[in-house]
Amino acid sequence: MFHPYERAVYYYETDKMGIMHHSNYLRIFEEARVDFLNQAGMPFEEIESRGIAMPVLSASCSYKFPLKFNDVFSVYFIIEKFNGVSMSVLYKVYNKKTGELCAEGTSSHCFTNSELKPIRIKKLHHDIYQIFDDYMKNPIIK
Repeated sequence: MFHPYERAVYYYETDKMGIMHHSNYLRIFEEARVDFLNQAGMPFEEIESRGIAMPVLSASCSYKFPLKFNDVFSVYFIIEKFNGVSMSVLYKVYNKKTGELCAEGTSSHCFTNSELKPIRIKKLHHDIYQIFDDYMKNPIIK
């Protein structure tokens, strides 16, 4: 079972209005991806050491309600599509104290070799493929 990624807003992430700057949401999406891989038992360093990259093809974010300094938030990492060559991810960021949805975003990725040529991980790295496939059978959804 996977758990949402959680932490508090750092002071340096806030702007003059005292709220988390919009650019930091894409960063926490990346933190949630790395956390997901750690929870799945396949740290990003292991994936990279096998010559696999997961470049971002696109990313977007919609802001609903601001997070402020020291607010604790939860990021739900939801893989919407996965086929062994690419995947699409939905992120939902909630204020842990109030339960309010603060932001929603997406990112799309592909799996490549070290020369950035697309690969099919099902054939070349079945264990990594299995992590994502297992998740698709039992996702975390909020």
